[in-house]
Amino acid sequence: MTDAAPDPALFVKNPGTQNCNPADIGFWALVAEDWRTSDRELFCQGFWALFWHRFGNWRMGVGPKILRLPLTILYRVMYKICQWVCGIDLPYTVRVGRRVRLEHFGGMILVAQTIGDDVIIRQNTTFGIASLGDLHARPVIGNGVEIGAGAVIVGPVHVGDGAVVGANAVVVKSVPAGAIVGGVPAKLLRMKDPTQKANSLI
Repeated sequence: MTDAAPDPALFVKNPGTQNCNPADIGFWALVAEDWRTSDRELFCQGFWALFWHRFGNWRMGVGPKILRLPLTILYRVMYKICQWVCGIDLPYTVRVGRRVRLEHFGGMILVAQTIGDDVIIRQNTTFGIASLGDLHARPVIGNGVEIGAGAVIVGPVHVGDGAVVGANAVVVKSVPAGAIVGGVPAKLLRMKDPTQKANSLI
């Protein structure tokens, strides 16, 4: 774990006024990739939460605003249904990378600043603010991060690329790239062995 302040550029707030889907892939190709990442399971709750998140961003590229209104109404209804039915809260203002896997479902409050590529997030996970004094101080999740069930990551912390956050860990400080952390509050357990299979770490 590190007390060093992460790069402030990582925490630039998404105002929600533009399409922040990954720029290197089109909308339907992105949806197809999410479906493959979800093992092609059509009724996977994580897939549908991501679909409506992607849709919420895509609609921001439609203009003028009056033409976007029906899409906005549809997004808001389906966003709420995803909360109720899937137990997943993923606002479109969270920047989400490619090949993100919402493993299992339920109890997911994913209000981060950014979630990188190739991230695995398990059930009962919370991303969010640490204090009502700063409503925009949200975590940044790097690429290739694995997050165990019940993990809590709050405040302006950066979880570095390839890190592993153990089940039920509470992360309130930034996590170095390649670190394995666990506990309450989370502490460094060891650095990842690059030859070890990812699924055996949590």
